[in-house]
Amino acid sequence: RGISSDQRPKRPLTAYLRFVKENRSVFRESNPEASNMELIKKMAGAWKELPASQKQVYEEAKRIDWQRYGEQLALYKAQLTPAQVATLKEERRKRLARKRSLKAKKELTVLGKPKRPRSSLNIFVSENFQECEGISPTAKLKKLFDVWRKLSASQKQTYLQLAEDDKVRYENEMKSWEAKMVELGREDLVRSKKNRPKKKRTETVKQAKTAKASRRENKAKLKLEKSEE
Repeated sequence: RGISSDQRPKRPLTAYLRFVKENRSVFRESNPEASNMELIKKMAGAWKELPASQKQVYEEAKRIDWQRYGEQLALYKAQLTPAQVATLKEERRKRLARKRSLKAKKELTVLGKPKRPRSSLNIFVSENFQECEGISPTAKLKKLFDVWRKLSASQKQTYLQLAEDDKVRYENEMKSWEAKMVELGREDLVRSKKNRPKKKRTETVKQAKTAKASRRENKAKLKLEKSEE
């Protein structure tokens, strides 16, 4: 209680980031039409071409900041009780877990993992959201949920069928995607052994049969050699 990781001293900037922070406005004024990415490339190029004597100014500022940071961090840790240390460790663990989760989701997006199937309610909401009257998105959702509950079974049937079709779409796309992941050596992304493409198993069976045939040939050769002796 009474302390948070937000109170922990902030790590100092690197020499390059200090250079960027101090000169960004100058580069922006000189390149008003440049996008953020183009601006970053220009600053990175300028940093590479900066003479060693000028870079040393930023390196020295970084060194002083790191020395100050070490002193502040020592004071911060000294005031923590064992309970607070445990709490902050747990807070850090959760923060790292969130980062890993976001990184994993980003990787799956890059790899083109199919989107999960939508529910019948989700399809209904997405189709009627724009037309629904409401002062806020939350109010619109609440109103649509109320409308959905009042729909008859026959009225819901269309959305239920669309949801079933989307499940079929998802399973077909997932089979193709998982087969691709297996080819890329990313079996860890396949849902389970039961859902893994059979291509890998077929290859394994073929390899086993080839090995078995090879052993038989070797045994036959050995018998032939013994008979000749």
